[in-house]
Amino acid sequence: MTDEPVMSVDCVGLYCPQPIFQTREAVESVEVGDVVEILADDPGAESDLKRFAKRTGHELVSFQKMEDGVLRFLIRRKK
Repeated sequence: MTDEPVMSVDCVGLYCPQPIFQTREAVESVEVGDVVEILADDPGAESDLKRFAKRTGHELVSFQKMEDGVLRFLIRRKK
């Protein structure tokens, strides 16, 4: 199992609830064990997407705040 994302979702410029909707759709479209990368700049995305991963039983592999203000999440589908 690798942490290399099989899909990237660009939510930069989108605000709640769009990053959550697009993340859910992307995670549900990949195989169990695959990783999805989500890029967002909505200030609420950090707490929203961390909570989404925990609530849905998926794994937040990593979270980064990039220098340009973009938030990068790697979420592994667990079920």
